Amino acid sequence: MKNKKGRATRKTRNKEMDMDMELKSFIKVWVLAITCLCYCYYVAARLPKGTLRLLSILPVIYIFIVLPTNLTSPNLCGPTAFFLAWLANFKLLLFSFDQAPLSPLPPKLFHFISLACLPIQLKQKTHNHTNRSPHFMPRSLLLAIKTFVLVLLFHIYSYRQFMHPYVILVLYCLHVYLHVELVLAISAVPARALFGFEIEPQFNEPYLATSLQDFWGRRWNLMVTSILRPTVYYPVHQFSKRLFGPTWASLPAVIATFWVSGLMHEVIYFYLTRVSPTWEVTWFFILHGICVAIEVVLKKVVKDRWQLHRAISGPLAVTFAGVTAFWLFFPQITRNRVDEQVIWECSILLNFIKHKVSSCFYCLML
Repeated sequence: MKNKKGRATRKTRNKEMDMDMELKSFIKVWVLAITCLCYCYYVAARLPKGTLRLLSILPVIYIFIVLPTNLTSPNLCGPTAFFLAWLANFKLLLFSFDQAPLSPLPPKLFHFISLACLPIQLKQKTHNHTNRSPHFMPRSLLLAIKTFVLVLLFHIYSYRQFMHPYVILVLYCLHVYLHVELVLAISAVPARALFGFEIEPQFNEPYLATSLQDFWGRRWNLMVTSILRPTVYYPVHQFSKRLFGPTWASLPAVIATFWVSGLMHEVIYFYLTRVSPTWEVTWFFILHGICVAIEVVLKKVVKDRWQLHRAISGPLAVTFAGVTAFWLFFPQITRNRVDEQVIWECSILLNFIKHKVSSCFYCLML
């Protein structure tokens, strides 16, 4: 018994030491990333737009691709890979050709850094809000409820051994939605608090989607949508106009956008698992791209003559996303036990917070 307890204690200490090293690596990664963005602001921005500026930025893009490999914790590596290897790199590519969101050049360095590497999109004064769902309660209260539900999920995971695998996957779908939205919301706090930025919401209640097109285009992870439109959708759409005409040009543009999204998810999965790609998540997004393209065609053909009621089309769209996620989105995660590591790390964090809150409460009571 003593030997078993000793081994368990040593394992716990080793894990705590690993987390300390991981936090140090995390800080180093972001210090280097900010240094690279300083170079882009002070040096690359002074070069003429086009090929010359792109060549000056390519080393930064390469560094941003490599940096996430220095992290092993999925809770640190995943967001870092998303922010740097995907969002920041795509924004820098647009910046090379003097396109938003980094052009025109922000007046302050920290504004540039925030826009480049944080998942934020500044509100436009002339922005059309007709596609945004009205909030039935304040956004801060809604985020608090979602945080509570996410914490509750971690307690439910303690009973995973008694659950059917499909029930666990349903919980994982809810977990991914809540976790990603809360991580993006927390990441945007510095931009709001320090610089007073008015930013667009990163999610728009995807469970209220009325169709797949509505789910992906107006509700789910709008930071990805906002960066894929100018980098993939619009160029492919312009090119397709010459081949297929303006009526059907959106179809190849939609499929190309989902294909690129799938490839970028595959890259993030590689950072998380460190195993060769199996392309399942890429096919997940290609499948959804084809389905959205079919939906666009049907809407053009049928127009207002016939359509499903949103009470039917909405649940169908969300269910389709969930079922295909069971099939293609989660297998790479569960096969490599990334899910178990995420749950373990978050449980450690929750226990730490619980201990600190208990200690503070105890001190106040004395």
